[in-house]
Amino acid sequence: MAQAAEPTQKLWDMIKNIHFAMMTTEDGDVLRSRPMAAVDTEFNGVLWFFTRASAHKVTELAEDARVNVSYADPDDQNYVSISGVATLERDMSAIKTHWRETMRTWFPKGTDDPDIALLKVDVLEAEYWDAPSSAMVHAYGYAKAVLTGKPPHPGDHRQVGF
Repeated sequence: MAQAAEPTQKLWDMIKNIHFAMMTTEDGDVLRSRPMAAVDTEFNGVLWFFTRASAHKVTELAEDARVNVSYADPDDQNYVSISGVATLERDMSAIKTHWRETMRTWFPKGTDDPDIALLKVDVLEAEYWDAPSSAMVHAYGYAKAVLTGKPPHPGDHRQVGF
């Protein structure tokens, strides 16, 4: 069991300071992505995002609840792709638990907004790429590629099941 906790913790460490993720849903034959504010303070295999219950993505999720949530931190060369299933939550205790004052930008009435809801994403699988980010490491990688014709080891890449 300790082996499963390590990649999960690494995943959380990679996404916990990224404030916006891109959530992809399916709209008929078209994939649609949109930025979503991340409000999680911990990670246990579930991600939470605020939404309006009347939003078009909620209609899309009623047809196909599968989502992809992508996080990117180019400064640290951290990239995460998460596949899961989303459900709409209108439970007021959950809304209040996950509420952050910064959400007032989209919900000026706060938790009293009659259209406020949460999307709960149960994570099925995640994949991450954690590449070295220093300029010296990139310079070495470039030189190695030019001299040997082989790309450098790009860093840590792993798939994590839930």
